[in-house]
Amino acid sequence: MTQKQAIQLFEEKKIRTVWDDEQEKWYFSITDVVEVLTDSTDVKQYIKKMKMRDPALNSNWGTICTPLQMTAADGKRRKVQAASLEGIFRIIQSIPSPKAEPFKLWMAQVASNRIDQLQDPELSIEQAMLDYKRLGYSDNWINQRLKSIEVRKELTDEWKRRGIEEGVSFATLTDIITKTWSGKTTREYKKFKGLKKENLRDNMTNTELILNMLAETATTDLSKAQNPESFDENMAVAKKGGNVARKARMELEKELGHPVVTQLNAKDYLKQIGNASENTELIEPDEA
Repeated sequence: MTQKQAIQLFEEKKIRTVWDDEQEKWYFSITDVVEVLTDSTDVKQYIKKMKMRDPALNSNWGTICTPLQMTAADGKRRKVQAASLEGIFRIIQSIPSPKAEPFKLWMAQVASNRIDQLQDPELSIEQAMLDYKRLGYSDNWINQRLKSIEVRKELTDEWKRRGIEEGVSFATLTDIITKTWSGKTTREYKKFKGLKKENLRDNMTNTELILNMLAETATTDLSKAQNPESFDENMAVAKKGGNVARKARMELEKELGHPVVTQLNAKDYLKQIGNASENTELIEPDEA
């Protein structure tokens, strides 16, 4: 199964999904879907009781569920229970929620959009822009964020060419880059911004995004130039790339007279201003 992970938005709530290229279908995180439909504070317990109420669902649970790797709240990739469009529809039948019908329509639209995007990749970019706009981000910030996604993919593609496996190895190299340029590991950075499940890059200012892009671009270019073979050599290159951005950050902070790594996150920022303006830096609170 060739998988591509993505975050979908339903009523501004994030749902983890994985696209299977071979079957050309989405798989949705079951816990995310149940949480959105029920607003339950204990999703696992809700699912357990739901299966007890519906013996037919319980007996077919193994067929409906597919364990797939998705990014967890702590930023690490773990196998979670997922289901295809048909499987989620079956699960929804056991959830008495006024959101059930709108959610079915939303899932059908997600599936339809993906087929369209395969024919025209520009639609994927347009969808991402619409999602960020709905959350209140400025056009200026959105442009930077989309560019950062491109830069990140170039880096991960380079790591794959070097034989680096996704998962822990990617996370380790990313931590080295982040720690070197910002002075904080990814986990420390998220804690500094008061984040839990949120994406770190979605909570960076324009300046933070640019510095992170510089670090990752430098790492990609250095890797191509120096051809690291072992994991240790790739770690050394990651540190060199991060150091390029660290020097830029220190020079900028010297001129500004204050740190550019900030505690502000998207939630706090949007709460302060209501709606992000075109001329304001957007700060956002977070695979690989």
